[in-house]
Amino acid sequence: MTSSGSRTTRRSTTTGPTRPRGDDVKGDGFGRRLFGRRTEGTTSNTITGGVFLNAVVQGHAVTVTLPPQVTPAGLPRATTSFTGRETEVELLLKELAPGAGSGAGPVSAVAGLAGVGKTELVVQAATRAQRRPGWFPGGVLFVDMFGYDPQRRLSPGAALLGLLQVLGLPGEYIPAGEQDRAALFRSVLAAYAAQDRRLLLVIDNAATVAQVTPLLPSDDSTATLITSRHTLAVGARLHDLDVLDVETSVRLLADQLQQLRGPADTRGHDEPQAAAEIAELCAGLPLALHIAAGLLADTGTRTLASLAEALRAAHTRLDRLSREDRAVRAAFDLSYRQLSPVQARLFRLLSVNPGPDAGTDAAACLVDTDAHRAETLLADLARAHLVEPGPGWGRWRMHDLVRLYAEEQSDATTEADARDAARARLFTYYVAATAAASAHLQPPSVAAALTGRSVPAEELARIETTYGAAGQMQPPPVVATFSTREQALAWLETERPNLVAVCTTAGVHGHRTASIGLASLLHIFLSFRRHLSELITVTDSFRAICRQAGDRHGEGMALSNLGVALNEAGRSDEAVTAHTQAVELIGETGDRHDVGMALNNLGLALRAVGRFDEAITAHTRALDIYREIDARHSEGLALNNLGQVLRALGRFDEAITAHTRAAEICRETGDRQGDGLALDNLGADLQEVRQHEQAVAVHARAADIFRELDDRRHEAEARHHLGSALREVGRFDEAAAAHTRAVELFGDGGDRSDEGMALTGLGLALRRNGRYAEAAVAHTRAAEVYREIGDRRNEGIALSNLGVALQEAERFDEATEAYEQAMQAYREAGDRQGEGVAANNLGNNLRAAQRSADAAVAHRRAADIFRAVGDRYREGKALIGLCLALLDTGQDHEVRRHYERAVGAFAGVDEHESAALVQRWLVSLHPGAIPPGIFPPEFHQAAFVVLLGLALAEARSGRPSSWGGRRVLRDRSDGSSTP
Repeated sequence: MTSSGSRTTRRSTTTGPTRPRGDDVKGDGFGRRLFGRRTEGTTSNTITGGVFLNAVVQGHAVTVTLPPQVTPAGLPRATTSFTGRETEVELLLKELAPGAGSGAGPVSAVAGLAGVGKTELVVQAATRAQRRPGWFPGGVLFVDMFGYDPQRRLSPGAALLGLLQVLGLPGEYIPAGEQDRAALFRSVLAAYAAQDRRLLLVIDNAATVAQVTPLLPSDDSTATLITSRHTLAVGARLHDLDVLDVETSVRLLADQLQQLRGPADTRGHDEPQAAAEIAELCAGLPLALHIAAGLLADTGTRTLASLAEALRAAHTRLDRLSREDRAVRAAFDLSYRQLSPVQARLFRLLSVNPGPDAGTDAAACLVDTDAHRAETLLADLARAHLVEPGPGWGRWRMHDLVRLYAEEQSDATTEADARDAARARLFTYYVAATAAASAHLQPPSVAAALTGRSVPAEELARIETTYGAAGQMQPPPVVATFSTREQALAWLETERPNLVAVCTTAGVHGHRTASIGLASLLHIFLSFRRHLSELITVTDSFRAICRQAGDRHGEGMALSNLGVALNEAGRSDEAVTAHTQAVELIGETGDRHDVGMALNNLGLALRAVGRFDEAITAHTRALDIYREIDARHSEGLALNNLGQVLRALGRFDEAITAHTRAAEICRETGDRQGDGLALDNLGADLQEVRQHEQAVAVHARAADIFRELDDRRHEAEARHHLGSALREVGRFDEAAAAHTRAVELFGDGGDRSDEGMALTGLGLALRRNGRYAEAAVAHTRAAEVYREIGDRRNEGIALSNLGVALQEAERFDEATEAYEQAMQAYREAGDRQGEGVAANNLGNNLRAAQRSADAAVAHRRAADIFRAVGDRYREGKALIGLCLALLDTGQDHEVRRHYERAVGAFAGVDEHESAALVQRWLVSLHPGAIPPGIFPPEFHQAAFVVLLGLALAEARSGRPSSWGGRRVLRDRSDGSSTP
């Protein structure tokens, strides 16, 4: 356990070089790369795009993307046999209509007996409301709270997490606290309403006021439908849903039977007396009527009279029992009695699965049979309406009441069903299948090492003794295999709720080894897919099991893994705390190697919170330990991490030394992947010191290593970094090829954000090679990727770069549109500086298109933005552009003032006083006389044009030139294009 766990942790935290998400960071149009830089002293809590929301998360401002529409993917399909509720539907629709609320968004709550049709009623109403033009242009949100199932019941915080993710918010930006999530959710709903994109929220199957209240909107537009078996006092318009009358029940029975068997089945109309008796025996309960119709549909020759006779005893119980679940149980009892012993056993054991649904293979493990036989049994249960087919074939779920009924039946037959053995087979299947799938997420060399590794007998004995784990794993009848990485990822994603549920509940049933095994295996997948909330849940559960068993070393390792999860989730302060505790706990056990691992991970968290000196101390302590115990390979990994901290501090020579040594050690110890990671980081260091030719060589070596290892993820990173270095040395065709390969690899791996980054790099390489049309295509694709994943800031960068490519191709109208879209994206992301860059580039483009009046507006806006954010250098750029635009339009009287402002802006960067120098230059009025300490060189020609234009204007007017001195700027350049 400790060996594989420590290996996984180190691998997941020793990553490639830090890089900006999108080269040509501000879209200035010059293609310069700031590799691995970060802005110190800033806090980014941005969810890109959308509208500005006030401080709701950890005291920081948040911006969120509003998708064009929330697709009603979670809204169940409305049945075509819906009968007898038209009055109730119309009443709900009247309350949902726009403008129906009185000072608050309409909230309607439907309550009634279990199985009475509450969910179907609100689904019918929601479906019809959504179809009405203008009612809910934003879409419908549906959440099943599972309020009456104690094992699957959703907390308000978990429900809010799912709803926010449906609305497009990445998991790492969703706050941990329920109160903060509720505030963010209400703000998002209000934002939709403010943009005339009204939403309908459906909260199904809630049990208590406390479960509903945090989800309720606070604006006066968003509508809400609630279902519950209880009448909830939540300030809603209450609707008590009663059972159907006999006439309506008969019609429902006949309609459902014809839906199942086709219009030729007229039994519901041919036997009206028996149909009425069945309706009465079912007490008008829609769920019972649906089950009755299913029993009739299973055998086309069965008469309604025979079913009515079978139901009579049940009718007595239904009439007498007043507890909310007893009426439903009568219908379930009847259906259950129709099952064969094998079918009944599977029905009972399906309740053992802790997740929301089960796959056919999992069901096979429960009854110890093959998948084909299990599929047949499940289809039988589905026809009896005791299980429901999932959205994809091979998935099966139970309604929560049916599940509770199955659990009760299983409790009565525990020994006959061998329920604990069934649970052991199921959990063993999940562990084994997860191990097989996770191997596809590792580079082949790592996967081979893990496959060949055996757990020492003494360690296995310690685990069994400490956790009471002897005999907990049982061989399952089904073995999961995956031939491709795509198959493995698809299985892990589908089974994720079940796997997480096993991690958190298996220990309660005495199966701690399943919890521990899955917690270790799932770390890689949950990190890769950024399911960070679940990653934290799983690792925290692992920690609790270790603590309960008194396993101090295991608890320390769990804390270290938890710290890694918290750090990846952006909760780095908490990660520092977890890693600090891990160091202490593992230190008590005397395992020095794992202490070094915990220190190494602590250093990563400290670097993430900007505590670089402490991070260096942690990595150095880890290095000292590894050197003392001669752990050469671990020493190389720690050096790699240390080098990244040194680079963040600008200590590039030391970073080069650390990464060079790390690569050497990894080569000596046979870790080719570690060698590649260190080389890729070394290339980043070399780019920082402008040694681009050397950087090209080491990035190429790293990419080759990853290609040979079939490590596609890291090869993609190395190819992208190689392309950046090749651009800097002018080898643009090779750069384009490297970026193209990176795009392909990132795309194959499903990493959309990095795919967009590589497309940006490709566009820059093509543009600098004069291939403007191809560059525009690449930047367009990058913008589309970022738009799809809701990253508005990087979408703005891609659009700004697109504008530059189109402008250089003299496609000025298209460039104008791209710049305007970039400004909007930056604005929604809250990136004022980016908005200013796009506005200034727009001005340059409009002047090139001979639209100088519009250009003046754009440059003026850019200058105002830069002045507001304190960027004096870019303010000067924008003002020079404004002067040129004003000269074009003949507004000479305005030019002098803005030119002096530009001089002052440039001078204000360094506070350098040179008034006399400015005066001499202004008198000279020709470029050759411009002293080098006045303007950045890239602005000499533009400044001269402005001055020459002013001189000619004053000559025409007969006025003498008179200029006051200004502070000026020493030579500097950020690589921006001249106006």
